[in-house]
Amino acid sequence: MPDRFRLTLAQLNPTVGDIAGNAEQARAAWADARDAGADMLALPEMFITGYNTQDLVLKPAFHQAAIAAIHQLAADCADGPAIGIGGPAVEGAELCNAYYILQGGTVSARVLKHHLPNETVFDEVRLYGSAPPSGPYTVGPMRIGSPICEDAWHEDVSETLEETGAELLLVPNGSPYYRGKMEVRQTIMVSRVIETGLPLVYLNMTGGQDDQVFDGGSFVLNPGGALAVQMPLFEDALRHVDFTRGPEGWTAQKGDLAPIPDSLEQDYHAMVVALRDYLRKAGFGKVLLGLSGGLDSAIVAVIAVDALGADNVRCVMLPSEYTSQGSLDDAQAVADALGCRYDFVPITEGRAAITATLAPLFEGAAPDVTEENIQSRLRGLLLMAMSNKFGEMLLTTGNKSEVAVGYSTIYGDMNGGYNPIKDLYKTRVFDICRWRNAHHRGWMMGPKGEVIANRIIDKPPSAELRADQKDSDSLPDYPVLDGILELLIDGDASVADCVAAGYDRTDVKKVEHLIYISEYKRFQSAPGTRLSKHAFWLDRRYPIVNRWRDDGGE
Repeated sequence: MPDRFRLTLAQLNPTVGDIAGNAEQARAAWADARDAGADMLALPEMFITGYNTQDLVLKPAFHQAAIAAIHQLAADCADGPAIGIGGPAVEGAELCNAYYILQGGTVSARVLKHHLPNETVFDEVRLYGSAPPSGPYTVGPMRIGSPICEDAWHEDVSETLEETGAELLLVPNGSPYYRGKMEVRQTIMVSRVIETGLPLVYLNMTGGQDDQVFDGGSFVLNPGGALAVQMPLFEDALRHVDFTRGPEGWTAQKGDLAPIPDSLEQDYHAMVVALRDYLRKAGFGKVLLGLSGGLDSAIVAVIAVDALGADNVRCVMLPSEYTSQGSLDDAQAVADALGCRYDFVPITEGRAAITATLAPLFEGAAPDVTEENIQSRLRGLLLMAMSNKFGEMLLTTGNKSEVAVGYSTIYGDMNGGYNPIKDLYKTRVFDICRWRNAHHRGWMMGPKGEVIANRIIDKPPSAELRADQKDSDSLPDYPVLDGILELLIDGDASVADCVAAGYDRTDVKKVEHLIYISEYKRFQSAPGTRLSKHAFWLDRRYPIVNRWRDDGGE
Protein backbone atom coordinates (compact mmCIF):
# COMPACT_ATOMS: atom_id res chain seq x y z
CA MET A 1 0.00 0.00 0.00
CA PRO A 2 1.49 3.43 -0.93
CA ASP A 3 2.70 5.38 2.07
CA ARG A 4 3.13 8.80 0.42
CA PHE A 5 0.57 11.37 -0.71
CA ARG A 6 1.28 14.73 -2.35
CA LEU A 7 -1.38 17.43 -1.98
CA THR A 8 -1.10 20.71 -3.91
CA LEU A 9 -2.70 23.65 -2.13
CA ALA A 10 -3.93 26.41 -4.44
CA GLN A 11 -4.29 29.63 -2.43
CA LEU A 12 -5.73 31.71 -5.26
CA ASN A 13 -7.94 34.72 -5.99
CA PRO A 14 -11.24 34.02 -7.77
CA THR A 15 -13.54 36.71 -9.12
CA VAL A 16 -17.24 36.60 -8.28
CA GLY A 17 -19.22 35.75 -11.40
CA ASP A 18 -16.20 34.99 -13.60
CA ILE A 19 -16.95 31.29 -13.87
CA ALA A 20 -14.81 30.78 -16.98
CA GLY A 21 -11.87 32.73 -15.53
CA ASN A 22 -12.03 30.89 -12.22
CA ALA A 23 -12.14 27.53 -14.04
CA GLU A 24 -9.10 28.58 -16.08
CA GLN A 25 -7.22 29.37 -12.87
CA ALA A 26 -8.14 25.88 -11.63
CA ARG A 27 -6.87 24.28 -14.86
CA ALA A 28 -3.55 26.14 -14.62
CA ALA A 29 -3.09 25.09 -10.99
CA TRP A 30 -4.01 21.51 -11.94
CA ALA A 31 -1.30 21.50 -14.62
CA ASP A 32 1.27 22.64 -12.03
CA ALA A 33 0.08 19.94 -9.64
CA ARG A 34 0.30 17.30 -12.37
CA ASP A 35 3.82 18.39 -13.31
CA ALA A 36 4.80 18.16 -9.62
CA GLY A 37 3.50 14.60 -9.36
CA ALA A 38 0.67 15.50 -6.99
CA ASP A 39 -2.09 13.09 -6.11
CA MET A 40 -4.61 15.89 -5.57
CA LEU A 41 -5.10 19.61 -6.15
CA ALA A 42 -7.17 21.43 -3.53
CA LEU A 43 -8.92 24.73 -4.26
CA PRO A 44 -10.92 26.84 -1.77
CA GLU A 45 -14.61 27.03 -0.94
CA MET A 46 -16.97 28.22 -3.72
CA PHE A 47 -13.96 28.80 -5.96
CA ILE A 48 -15.80 28.29 -9.24
CA THR A 49 -18.23 31.16 -8.51
CA GLY A 50 -15.99 33.38 -6.43
CA TYR A 51 -17.02 34.32 -2.91
CA ASN A 52 -19.07 35.93 -1.34
CA THR A 53 -21.72 35.69 -4.07
CA GLN A 54 -24.60 37.01 -1.96
CA ASP A 55 -27.93 36.51 -3.78
CA LEU A 56 -26.31 36.06 -7.20
CA VAL A 57 -25.94 32.34 -6.46
CA LEU A 58 -29.72 32.01 -6.14
CA LYS A 59 -30.19 32.84 -9.82
CA PRO A 60 -30.79 29.45 -11.52
CA ALA A 61 -28.91 30.35 -14.69
CA PHE A 62 -25.87 31.30 -12.60
CA HIS A 63 -25.63 28.27 -10.34
CA GLN A 64 -26.43 25.94 -13.25
CA ALA A 65 -23.57 27.48 -15.25
CA ALA A 66 -21.23 27.02 -12.27
CA ILE A 67 -22.20 23.36 -11.85
CA ALA A 68 -21.73 22.75 -15.58
CA ALA A 69 -18.27 24.34 -15.42
CA ILE A 70 -17.26 21.96 -12.62
CA HIS A 71 -18.32 18.93 -14.66
CA GLN A 72 -16.44 20.30 -17.68
CA LEU A 73 -13.36 20.80 -15.49
CA ALA A 74 -13.59 17.16 -14.43
CA ALA A 75 -13.68 16.06 -18.09
CA ASP A 76 -10.80 18.35 -19.07
CA CYS A 77 -8.60 17.16 -16.18
CA ALA A 78 -9.25 13.43 -16.39
CA ASP A 79 -5.64 12.27 -16.66
CA GLY A 80 -3.77 13.49 -13.63
CA PRO A 81 -4.33 14.45 -10.03
CA ALA A 82 -7.75 14.62 -8.46
CA ILE A 83 -9.25 18.06 -7.88
CA GLY A 84 -11.17 19.39 -4.88
CA ILE A 85 -13.09 22.55 -5.75
CA GLY A 86 -15.91 24.48 -4.10
CA GLY A 87 -19.14 25.39 -5.86
CA PRO A 88 -22.93 25.33 -5.58
CA ALA A 89 -24.89 22.07 -5.75
CA VAL A 90 -28.57 21.26 -6.07
CA GLU A 91 -29.75 18.64 -3.60
CA GLY A 92 -33.43 17.87 -3.90
CA ALA A 93 -35.22 21.20 -3.79
CA GLU A 94 -32.37 23.03 -2.04
CA LEU A 95 -29.24 24.80 -3.12
CA CYS A 96 -26.15 23.77 -1.13
CA ASN A 97 -22.63 25.01 -0.60
CA ALA A 98 -20.60 22.03 -1.83
CA TYR A 99 -17.08 20.71 -2.26
CA TYR A 100 -16.64 18.60 -5.38
CA ILE A 101 -14.04 15.87 -5.82
CA LEU A 102 -13.10 15.32 -9.46
CA GLN A 103 -11.33 12.10 -10.49
CA GLY A 104 -10.99 10.20 -13.74
CA GLY A 105 -13.12 12.62 -15.73
CA THR A 106 -16.14 12.66 -13.41
CA VAL A 107 -17.38 13.97 -10.08
CA SER A 108 -16.44 11.09 -7.78
CA ALA A 109 -17.72 12.66 -4.54
CA ARG A 110 -19.56 15.70 -3.29
CA VAL A 111 -19.47 17.12 0.23
CA LEU A 112 -22.31 19.41 1.32
CA LYS A 113 -21.92 22.09 3.98
CA HIS A 114 -23.71 21.46 7.27
CA HIS A 115 -23.16 24.57 9.45
CA LEU A 116 -24.23 27.77 7.70
CA PRO A 117 -22.82 31.01 9.12
CA ASN A 118 -25.44 33.68 9.65
CA GLU A 119 -23.55 36.56 11.26
CA THR A 120 -21.33 39.50 10.35
CA VAL A 121 -20.92 39.44 6.53
CA PHE A 122 -22.50 36.00 6.06
CA ASP A 123 -26.12 35.21 5.15
CA GLU A 124 -25.73 31.57 4.22
CA VAL A 125 -29.00 30.54 5.88
CA ARG A 126 -30.66 32.84 3.35
CA LEU A 127 -28.83 31.19 0.45
CA TYR A 128 -28.31 27.49 1.17
CA GLY A 129 -29.86 24.46 2.75
CA SER A 130 -28.07 22.71 5.60
CA ALA A 131 -27.05 19.16 4.69
CA PRO A 132 -26.31 16.31 7.12
CA PRO A 133 -22.59 15.79 7.87
CA SER A 134 -20.90 13.81 5.09
CA GLY A 135 -18.45 10.94 5.39
CA PRO A 136 -14.92 10.89 3.97
CA TYR A 137 -13.98 10.34 0.33
CA THR A 138 -11.01 8.45 -1.06
CA VAL A 139 -8.21 9.79 -3.24
CA GLY A 140 -5.47 7.23 -3.92
CA PRO A 141 -4.30 5.81 -0.58
CA MET A 142 -5.89 8.58 1.52
CA ARG A 143 -9.34 8.85 3.09
CA ILE A 144 -10.08 12.55 3.36
CA GLY A 145 -12.77 14.42 5.24
CA SER A 146 -13.66 17.98 4.20
CA PRO A 147 -15.49 20.13 6.74
CA ILE A 148 -16.34 23.20 4.66
CA CYS A 149 -15.25 26.42 6.37
CA GLU A 150 -17.81 26.95 9.17
CA ASP A 151 -18.13 23.16 9.59
CA ALA A 152 -14.61 23.15 11.03
CA TRP A 153 -15.51 25.81 13.61
CA HIS A 154 -17.76 23.25 15.31
CA GLU A 155 -16.78 19.91 16.83
CA ASP A 156 -19.44 17.64 15.38
CA VAL A 157 -18.55 17.48 11.67
CA SER A 158 -14.86 16.75 12.27
CA GLU A 159 -15.69 14.15 14.92
CA THR A 160 -18.13 12.45 12.55
CA LEU A 161 -15.48 12.34 9.85
CA GLU A 162 -12.89 10.84 12.20
CA GLU A 163 -15.39 8.25 13.41
CA THR A 164 -16.22 7.25 9.83
CA GLY A 165 -12.62 6.68 8.82
CA ALA A 166 -11.12 9.98 7.70
CA GLU A 167 -7.31 10.09 7.86
CA LEU A 168 -6.90 13.78 6.98
CA LEU A 169 -9.09 16.85 7.44
CA LEU A 170 -8.96 19.11 4.37
CA VAL A 171 -10.85 22.32 5.19
CA PRO A 172 -11.68 24.54 2.15
CA ASN A 173 -12.45 28.13 3.15
CA GLY A 174 -13.71 31.46 1.97
CA SER A 175 -12.65 33.20 5.17
CA PRO A 176 -12.41 37.01 5.03
CA TYR A 177 -9.94 39.06 7.02
CA TYR A 178 -10.55 40.94 10.17
CA ARG A 179 -7.92 42.08 12.63
CA GLY A 180 -6.73 39.09 14.70
CA LYS A 181 -8.49 36.52 12.50
CA MET A 182 -5.37 34.44 11.84
CA GLU A 183 -4.85 33.68 15.52
CA VAL A 184 -8.53 32.76 15.90
CA ARG A 185 -8.37 30.36 12.96
CA GLN A 186 -5.27 28.59 14.16
CA THR A 187 -6.58 28.22 17.70
CA ILE A 188 -9.83 26.65 16.51
CA MET A 189 -8.10 24.35 14.01
CA VAL A 190 -5.66 23.14 16.66
CA SER A 191 -8.70 22.20 18.72
CA ARG A 192 -10.03 20.06 15.83
CA VAL A 193 -6.65 18.34 15.53
CA ILE A 194 -6.44 17.60 19.25
CA GLU A 195 -10.02 16.28 19.32
CA THR A 196 -9.65 13.98 16.31
CA GLY A 197 -5.95 13.10 16.34
CA LEU A 198 -5.85 13.82 12.59
CA PRO A 199 -3.64 16.13 10.54
CA LEU A 200 -5.50 19.15 9.18
CA VAL A 201 -5.11 21.34 6.10
CA TYR A 202 -6.70 24.79 6.30
CA LEU A 203 -6.96 26.20 2.75
CA ASN A 204 -8.14 29.78 2.25
CA MET A 205 -8.58 31.97 -0.82
CA THR A 206 -7.03 35.38 -1.45
CA GLY A 207 -8.14 38.69 -2.92
CA GLY A 208 -10.64 41.47 -2.46
CA GLN A 209 -14.39 41.29 -3.09
CA ASP A 210 -16.36 44.48 -2.43
CA ASP A 211 -15.60 45.32 1.21
CA GLN A 212 -14.13 41.93 2.10
CA VAL A 213 -10.53 40.75 1.76
CA PHE A 214 -9.66 37.07 1.72
CA ASP A 215 -6.22 36.94 3.26
CA GLY A 216 -4.97 33.44 2.41
CA GLY A 217 -2.68 32.36 5.22
CA SER A 218 -3.37 28.66 4.55
CA PHE A 219 -1.63 26.24 6.89
CA VAL A 220 -1.10 22.56 7.69
CA LEU A 221 -1.18 21.09 11.21
CA ASN A 222 0.14 17.69 12.18
CA PRO A 223 -1.38 15.45 14.87
CA GLY A 224 -0.74 17.14 18.19
CA GLY A 225 -1.17 20.59 16.63
CA ALA A 226 2.38 21.29 15.41
CA LEU A 227 2.52 23.69 12.45
CA ALA A 228 4.03 21.97 9.39
CA VAL A 229 3.32 24.54 6.64
CA GLN A 230 2.36 28.21 6.77
CA MET A 231 1.52 29.97 3.51
CA PRO A 232 1.79 33.77 3.21
CA LEU A 233 -0.96 36.22 4.03
CA PHE A 234 -2.66 38.16 1.21
CA GLU A 235 -0.60 36.57 -1.57
CA ASP A 236 -1.49 33.98 -4.20
CA ALA A 237 0.58 30.82 -3.79
CA LEU A 238 0.81 27.12 -4.65
CA ARG A 239 2.35 24.66 -2.21
CA HIS A 240 3.04 20.98 -2.68
CA VAL A 241 2.66 19.27 0.69
CA ASP A 242 3.95 15.70 1.12
CA PHE A 243 2.28 13.38 3.60
CA THR A 244 3.83 10.12 4.78
CA ARG A 245 2.09 7.27 6.54
CA GLY A 246 3.59 5.66 9.62
CA PRO A 247 2.33 3.40 12.38
CA GLU A 248 0.33 6.28 13.89
CA GLY A 249 -1.18 7.47 10.62
CA TRP A 250 -0.41 10.30 8.21
CA THR A 251 1.84 13.28 8.92
CA ALA A 252 2.87 16.20 6.75
CA GLN A 253 6.51 16.84 6.02
CA LYS A 254 7.61 20.18 7.30
CA GLY A 255 7.66 22.94 4.68
CA ASP A 256 8.03 26.70 4.52
CA LEU A 257 6.68 28.75 7.39
CA ALA A 258 5.82 32.20 6.08
CA PRO A 259 6.03 34.95 8.71
CA ILE A 260 2.83 36.44 10.13
CA PRO A 261 3.13 40.25 10.10
CA ASP A 262 1.88 42.48 12.91
CA SER A 263 -1.64 43.92 12.82
CA LEU A 264 -0.62 47.28 11.34
CA GLU A 265 1.03 45.60 8.38
CA GLN A 266 -1.91 43.23 7.96
CA ASP A 267 -4.38 46.14 7.94
CA TYR A 268 -2.27 48.06 5.45
CA HIS A 269 -1.79 45.07 3.16
CA ALA A 270 -5.54 44.40 3.31
CA MET A 271 -6.30 47.96 2.17
CA VAL A 272 -3.87 47.72 -0.73
CA VAL A 273 -5.25 44.36 -1.88
CA ALA A 274 -8.87 45.46 -1.44
CA LEU A 275 -8.40 48.60 -3.53
CA ARG A 276 -6.39 46.85 -6.23
CA ASP A 277 -8.94 44.05 -6.63
CA TYR A 278 -12.00 46.30 -6.38
CA LEU A 279 -10.68 48.32 -9.29
CA ARG A 280 -9.44 45.36 -11.33
CA LYS A 281 -12.61 43.33 -10.89
CA ALA A 282 -14.78 46.39 -11.64
CA GLY A 283 -12.80 47.21 -14.79
CA PHE A 284 -10.90 50.31 -13.64
CA GLY A 285 -7.16 50.86 -13.93
CA LYS A 286 -6.77 54.42 -12.63
CA VAL A 287 -7.99 56.52 -9.71
CA LEU A 288 -8.14 60.13 -8.60
CA LEU A 289 -8.71 61.75 -5.23
CA GLY A 290 -8.91 65.15 -3.63
CA LEU A 291 -5.63 65.77 -1.82
CA SER A 292 -6.30 68.30 0.93
CA GLY A 293 -2.95 68.46 2.67
CA GLY A 294 -4.42 66.48 5.57
CA LEU A 295 -3.63 63.06 6.89
CA ASP A 296 -6.56 61.02 5.58
CA SER A 297 -6.22 61.97 1.92
CA ALA A 298 -2.45 61.55 2.19
CA ILE A 299 -2.65 57.92 3.36
CA VAL A 300 -5.31 57.13 0.74
CA ALA A 301 -2.95 58.48 -1.92
CA VAL A 302 -0.15 56.28 -0.59
CA ILE A 303 -2.42 53.21 -0.53
CA ALA A 304 -3.48 53.94 -4.11
CA VAL A 305 0.10 54.27 -5.34
CA ASP A 306 1.13 51.09 -3.52
CA ALA A 307 -1.82 49.28 -5.14
CA LEU A 308 -1.66 50.68 -8.68
CA GLY A 309 1.61 52.52 -9.21
CA ALA A 310 2.14 56.27 -9.36
CA ASP A 311 1.28 56.53 -13.07
CA ASN A 312 -2.27 55.43 -12.32
CA VAL A 313 -3.03 57.91 -9.50
CA ARG A 314 -4.14 61.52 -9.93
CA CYS A 315 -4.11 63.83 -6.90
CA VAL A 316 -6.15 67.03 -7.08
CA MET A 317 -5.85 70.03 -4.78
CA LEU A 318 -9.04 72.16 -4.80
CA PRO A 319 -8.24 75.14 -2.56
CA SER A 320 -10.58 77.84 -1.31
CA GLU A 321 -9.77 81.04 0.53
CA TYR A 322 -9.74 78.99 3.76
CA THR A 323 -7.02 76.61 2.54
CA SER A 324 -3.83 77.37 4.42
CA GLN A 325 -0.43 77.71 2.80
CA GLY A 326 0.64 74.80 4.97
CA SER A 327 -2.02 72.59 3.41
CA LEU A 328 -0.98 73.67 -0.09
CA ASP A 329 2.63 72.84 0.67
CA ASP A 330 1.77 69.54 2.36
CA ALA A 331 -0.43 68.30 -0.49
CA GLN A 332 2.29 69.13 -3.02
CA ALA A 333 4.85 67.33 -0.85
CA VAL A 334 2.80 64.13 -0.73
CA ALA A 335 2.29 64.11 -4.50
CA ASP A 336 5.99 64.80 -5.07
CA ALA A 337 7.07 62.06 -2.65
CA LEU A 338 4.83 59.56 -4.41
CA GLY A 339 5.65 60.71 -7.94
CA CYS A 340 2.02 60.87 -9.03
CA ARG A 341 0.18 63.49 -11.06
CA TYR A 342 -0.85 66.61 -9.15
CA ASP A 343 -3.54 68.97 -10.46
CA PHE A 344 -4.37 72.37 -8.95
CA VAL A 345 -8.03 73.38 -9.35
CA PRO A 346 -9.09 76.38 -7.22
CA ILE A 347 -12.79 76.55 -6.36
CA THR A 348 -12.97 80.29 -5.57
CA GLU A 349 -14.65 81.40 -8.80
CA GLY A 350 -17.11 78.51 -8.81
CA ARG A 351 -18.02 79.12 -5.20
CA ALA A 352 -18.59 82.81 -5.89
CA ALA A 353 -20.91 81.95 -8.78
CA ILE A 354 -22.95 79.53 -6.65
CA THR A 355 -23.12 82.02 -3.79
CA ALA A 356 -24.38 84.69 -6.16
CA THR A 357 -26.99 82.32 -7.59
CA LEU A 358 -28.32 81.54 -4.12
CA ALA A 359 -28.06 85.09 -2.75
CA PRO A 360 -31.66 86.12 -3.53
CA LEU A 361 -32.97 83.01 -1.78
CA PHE A 362 -30.64 83.33 1.22
CA GLU A 363 -31.09 87.08 1.72
CA GLY A 364 -31.39 87.86 5.41
CA ALA A 365 -30.17 84.42 6.52
CA ALA A 366 -26.93 84.27 8.47
CA PRO A 367 -24.07 82.17 7.01
CA ASP A 368 -23.83 78.74 8.61
CA VAL A 369 -22.88 75.17 7.73
CA THR A 370 -24.73 75.59 4.43
CA GLU A 371 -21.94 77.73 3.02
CA GLU A 372 -19.31 75.29 4.32
CA ASN A 373 -21.04 72.40 2.62
CA ILE A 374 -21.25 74.27 -0.69
CA GLN A 375 -17.46 74.19 -0.80
CA SER A 376 -17.34 70.46 -0.18
CA ARG A 377 -20.09 69.75 -2.71
CA LEU A 378 -18.39 71.90 -5.33
CA ARG A 379 -15.23 69.89 -4.85
CA GLY A 380 -17.26 66.72 -5.19
CA LEU A 381 -18.82 67.99 -8.42
CA LEU A 382 -15.43 68.85 -9.92
CA LEU A 383 -13.85 65.56 -8.90
CA MET A 384 -16.76 63.58 -10.34
CA ALA A 385 -16.47 65.55 -13.58
CA MET A 386 -12.81 64.57 -13.81
CA SER A 387 -13.71 60.98 -13.00
CA ASN A 388 -16.25 60.96 -15.85
CA LYS A 389 -13.93 62.66 -18.32
CA PHE A 390 -10.82 60.58 -17.66
CA GLY A 391 -12.37 57.23 -16.68
CA GLU A 392 -10.66 57.28 -13.29
CA MET A 393 -12.51 56.02 -10.22
CA LEU A 394 -12.83 58.67 -7.52
CA LEU A 395 -11.64 57.56 -4.10
CA THR A 396 -13.21 59.04 -1.00
CA THR A 397 -11.09 59.50 2.09
CA GLY A 398 -13.17 59.59 5.28
CA ASN A 399 -11.87 57.60 8.24
CA LYS A 400 -14.13 55.44 10.45
CA SER A 401 -14.37 58.11 13.14
CA GLU A 402 -15.80 60.59 10.62
CA VAL A 403 -18.01 57.98 8.97
CA ALA A 404 -19.38 56.98 12.39
CA VAL A 405 -20.49 60.47 13.45
CA GLY A 406 -21.28 61.91 10.03
CA TYR A 407 -18.40 64.40 10.04
CA SER A 408 -18.54 64.59 6.26
CA THR A 409 -20.67 66.15 3.55
CA ILE A 410 -23.02 63.89 1.64
CA TYR A 411 -22.70 64.56 -2.13
CA GLY A 412 -19.47 66.37 -1.30
CA ASP A 413 -16.36 64.82 0.22
CA MET A 414 -18.32 61.55 0.51
CA ASN A 415 -18.43 61.29 -3.30
CA GLY A 416 -16.52 58.36 -4.72
CA GLY A 417 -16.52 54.73 -5.66
CA TYR A 418 -14.34 53.29 -2.89
CA ASN A 419 -12.90 54.25 0.49
CA PRO A 420 -9.82 52.28 1.56
CA ILE A 421 -9.77 53.72 5.11
CA LYS A 422 -13.49 53.46 5.88
CA ASP A 423 -12.85 50.97 8.73
CA LEU A 424 -9.84 52.77 10.25
CA TYR A 425 -10.47 54.97 13.26
CA LYS A 426 -8.56 58.25 13.14
CA THR A 427 -6.14 57.27 15.91
CA ARG A 428 -5.23 54.15 13.90
CA VAL A 429 -4.76 56.27 10.77
CA PHE A 430 -1.96 58.04 12.65
CA ASP A 431 -0.40 54.65 13.49
CA ILE A 432 -0.73 53.37 9.93
CA CYS A 433 0.94 56.50 8.53
CA ARG A 434 3.89 56.15 10.85
CA TRP A 435 4.14 52.44 10.04
CA ARG A 436 4.19 53.07 6.28
CA ASN A 437 6.86 55.76 6.62
CA ALA A 438 9.09 53.27 8.44
CA HIS A 439 8.44 50.14 6.34
CA HIS A 440 8.48 49.03 2.74
CA ARG A 441 7.53 45.64 1.31
CA GLY A 442 7.95 44.01 -2.08
CA TRP A 443 4.20 44.11 -2.73
CA MET A 444 4.16 47.91 -2.51
CA MET A 445 4.42 49.76 -5.82
CA GLY A 446 5.17 53.08 -4.14
CA PRO A 447 8.57 54.42 -3.02
CA LYS A 448 10.46 53.62 0.14
CA GLY A 449 11.01 56.07 2.95
CA GLU A 450 8.98 58.93 4.38
CA VAL A 451 6.02 59.45 2.05
CA ILE A 452 3.95 61.47 4.54
CA ALA A 453 5.92 64.20 6.28
CA ASN A 454 5.76 64.22 10.06
CA ARG A 455 4.34 67.76 10.01
CA ILE A 456 1.23 66.36 8.26
CA ILE A 457 0.87 63.68 10.92
CA ASP A 458 1.41 66.08 13.78
CA LYS A 459 -0.76 69.05 12.79
CA PRO A 460 -4.29 69.46 14.24
CA PRO A 461 -6.88 67.98 11.84
CA SER A 462 -9.12 70.53 10.09
CA ALA A 463 -11.72 70.48 7.32
CA GLU A 464 -10.67 74.09 6.44
CA LEU A 465 -14.21 75.13 5.49
CA ARG A 466 -14.10 78.27 7.61
CA ALA A 467 -11.44 80.43 9.21
CA ASP A 468 -9.35 78.76 11.94
CA GLN A 469 -11.52 75.62 11.90
CA LYS A 470 -10.40 72.51 13.82
CA ASP A 471 -12.10 69.11 14.02
CA SER A 472 -12.03 69.48 17.80
CA ASP A 473 -14.45 72.43 17.48
CA SER A 474 -17.21 69.95 16.57
CA LEU A 475 -16.04 66.67 18.08
CA PRO A 476 -14.25 65.41 21.18
CA ASP A 477 -10.52 65.00 20.66
CA TYR A 478 -9.90 61.90 18.58
CA PRO A 479 -8.47 59.71 21.38
CA VAL A 480 -11.67 60.38 23.36
CA LEU A 481 -13.96 60.07 20.35
CA ASP A 482 -12.38 56.81 19.19
CA GLY A 483 -12.47 55.36 22.67
CA ILE A 484 -16.21 56.02 22.87
CA LEU A 485 -16.81 54.74 19.32
CA GLU A 486 -14.94 51.52 19.97
CA LEU A 487 -17.20 50.88 22.95
CA LEU A 488 -20.49 51.86 21.28
CA ILE A 489 -19.85 50.33 17.85
CA ASP A 490 -17.28 47.56 18.24
CA GLY A 491 -18.35 46.58 21.74
CA ASP A 492 -22.12 47.29 21.53
CA ALA A 493 -21.70 49.00 24.89
CA SER A 494 -24.31 51.08 26.68
CA VAL A 495 -23.98 54.71 27.68
CA ALA A 496 -23.54 53.54 31.27
CA ASP A 497 -20.71 51.23 30.17
CA CYS A 498 -18.92 54.16 28.53
CA VAL A 499 -19.34 56.35 31.61
CA ALA A 500 -18.05 53.50 33.78
CA ALA A 501 -15.00 53.34 31.50
CA GLY A 502 -14.23 56.95 32.41
CA TYR A 503 -15.81 58.98 29.59
CA ASP A 504 -17.85 62.11 30.21
CA ARG A 505 -21.57 61.39 29.92
CA THR A 506 -22.20 64.51 27.82
CA ASP A 507 -19.57 63.40 25.30
CA VAL A 508 -20.97 59.88 25.19
CA LYS A 509 -24.54 61.04 24.60
CA LYS A 510 -23.42 63.45 21.88
CA VAL A 511 -21.46 60.73 20.09
CA GLU A 512 -24.33 58.25 20.40
CA HIS A 513 -26.72 60.80 18.91
CA LEU A 514 -24.37 61.55 16.00
CA ILE A 515 -23.96 57.85 15.24
CA TYR A 516 -27.71 57.31 14.92
CA ILE A 517 -28.54 60.43 12.91
CA SER A 518 -25.72 59.68 10.44
CA GLU A 519 -27.09 56.31 9.37
CA TYR A 520 -28.60 57.78 6.21
CA LYS A 521 -25.18 59.02 5.15
CA ARG A 522 -23.57 55.64 5.67
CA PHE A 523 -26.38 54.00 3.71
CA GLN A 524 -25.33 56.08 0.69
CA SER A 525 -21.58 55.94 1.24
CA ALA A 526 -18.97 54.17 -0.87
CA PRO A 527 -17.87 50.67 0.14
CA GLY A 528 -14.54 50.36 1.90
CA THR A 529 -12.09 47.78 3.14
CA ARG A 530 -13.37 45.66 6.03
CA LEU A 531 -10.71 45.49 8.75
CA SER A 532 -12.80 44.62 11.80
CA LYS A 533 -15.84 42.56 12.79
CA HIS A 534 -17.86 45.78 13.13
CA ALA A 535 -17.31 47.48 9.80
CA PHE A 536 -20.07 49.66 8.40
CA TRP A 537 -22.13 47.84 5.79
CA LEU A 538 -22.78 44.11 6.23
CA ASP A 539 -21.36 43.74 9.76
CA ARG A 540 -23.52 46.44 11.33
CA ARG A 541 -27.02 46.88 9.91
CA TYR A 542 -29.14 49.54 11.57
CA PRO A 543 -32.36 51.25 10.44
CA ILE A 544 -31.94 54.60 8.74
CA VAL A 545 -34.74 56.17 10.79
CA ASN A 546 -34.42 55.32 14.47
CA ARG A 547 -35.88 57.21 17.43
CA TRP A 548 -34.38 55.00 20.16
CA ARG A 549 -31.69 56.46 22.40
CA ASP A 550 -29.98 54.93 25.42
CA ASP A 551 -31.01 56.99 28.45
CA GLY A 552 -28.02 55.67 30.38
CA GLY A 553 -30.12 54.70 33.38
CA GLU A 554 -31.65 58.16 33.90
